Amino acid sequence: MAMNKKIIGLFITACLLAGLEADACTGLLVGRKASTDGSVMISYAADSHDLYGELYHWPAANWPEGAMLDVRDWETGKWLGRIPQVKQTYAVVGNMNEYQVAITESTFGGRPELVDTSGILDYGSLIYIALQRSKSAREAIDVMTDLVARFGYYSGGESFSIADKNEAWIMEMVGKCPGNKGAVWVAIRIPDDCIAAHANQSRIQQIPFDDKANCIYSPDVVSFAREKGYFSGKDRDFSFAKAYCPYDFGGLRACEARVWSFFRKYDKTMDKYADFIKGDPTKEPMPLYIKPDRKLSVRDVQKDMRDHFEGTDLDMTKDAGAGPYKAPYRWRPMHFKVDGETYLNERAIATQQTAFVIVPQMRNWLPDAIGGILWFGVDDANTALFNPVYCASLQTPECYRVGNGDLLTFSWTSAFWIHNWVANMAYHKYSFMIEDIRKVQEEIEGGYETLLPAIEKGAQEMYARDPQEAVRFLTWFSTTNADQATARWKKLGEYLLVKYIDGNVKKEENGAFKRNPYGMPVTPDFPGYDEAYYRSIVESAGERLKVKEK
Repeated sequence: MAMNKKIIGLFITACLLAGLEADACTGLLVGRKASTDGSVMISYAADSHDLYGELYHWPAANWPEGAMLDVRDWETGKWLGRIPQVKQTYAVVGNMNEYQVAITESTFGGRPELVDTSGILDYGSLIYIALQRSKSAREAIDVMTDLVARFGYYSGGESFSIADKNEAWIMEMVGKCPGNKGAVWVAIRIPDDCIAAHANQSRIQQIPFDDKANCIYSPDVVSFAREKGYFSGKDRDFSFAKAYCPYDFGGLRACEARVWSFFRKYDKTMDKYADFIKGDPTKEPMPLYIKPDRKLSVRDVQKDMRDHFEGTDLDMTKDAGAGPYKAPYRWRPMHFKVDGETYLNERAIATQQTAFVIVPQMRNWLPDAIGGILWFGVDDANTALFNPVYCASLQTPECYRVGNGDLLTFSWTSAFWIHNWVANMAYHKYSFMIEDIRKVQEEIEGGYETLLPAIEKGAQEMYARDPQEAVRFLTWFSTTNADQATARWKKLGEYLLVKYIDGNVKKEENGAFKRNPYGMPVTPDFPGYDEAYYRSIVESAGERLKVKEK
């Protein structure tokens, strides 16, 4: 029996690590009283080596009686089945709909024996179908849970961020194994003055069963765990995470560590969980949410999505893996062996294989068409640019449009390819190039703080006269602005290539590359490497490279 448990445990760990290699995402949540302006905010990085960064759009529509909807697995495109279409569907841009409802996710997998491959609804389809059918976060929860109960749940364990202009929820869901249609799930509302996060590890512990206003759950969430032998105590001691996705080293070090890195920026006591997030499941787990010591702006959340454990002892720029230019990146696989021992690469919130990254911002004091902003970027959040796309937009920008390039087809008008081009240059001279990238991020993202109030003032005046006129105006702004920002990013790439060609650094003066009195480029700087890197060279090949005087 002990051997069987060990084998099952290893299998779960293997499945978790395999999932982390493929689709490992991070989500942050901010209640409206925890934000600087009263916004509700969530975030999402679609971290996948196989996903292209583009912006989806579904227009609002009316459907005839008896219409059916084909459901395809969001990750693979595999056809899963058909479900009845509803009479009316709402407009959706990316992960936000026209009523300021936003939904994101992170996959925790959980117990592999619970995956039901006969189900029709995968996690991605659940998100985009619910967005087309919901006017509030609570309605989205009802839609999602009703769909899986009726048609089955195809995916592994999932954490969903579900938010609207008034509230934010985390819902965790896991299947009930082949032949047992449906799912067990629990949804908990994040208090308005708190922040929360999830990152590929189930995070809901005890369930406040009596708090009907802030907690919703499937009737069999505990009884099913008893039936499967995952839990045998009293209901008040039941933990969703411990039953359906028990902590292990990988779930802590590669997943909970990302939540910790976010929390500790807003709570100085979070270092007490350092041993826990470094892989010790016997330590006290972190709370589902915390009350931050200061309020968060949308810029804060965007910057938090660029985190690489800076300021902690997990800082990815501090060890030899960062190379001579202190790059916070480690190429896959996540684990490697030396002399029979297994080691890991840190998994930070920001990671190179991201397809797209978003910060949905919902504001209840504005009309929905103006209040909902999907801050959208492509590729790695660290080197991405967050551009505002209003939730009522009637179309998507060319730079984000579906069909403008793909993972195997480069396009000079695709934001995904332009940002990847810039990022892949920066990887090789990171400590230098990131400073130039930050300047342009600040130029554009910082500029929105001045630009958007004027845009929205004009939109509100139009909305009072004709709501559709305001929608057309916001669509024009969203599309034109994103395309212009992508063109600016292309200019940044051209600048970086010229400035840092062949490992040198061009001299600059008054914002231009320096020339001699005859118009020729002056000799560039040869920065070489820092002392720490030179020492590592001496340690590995010093005798061979040593200069020996006569």
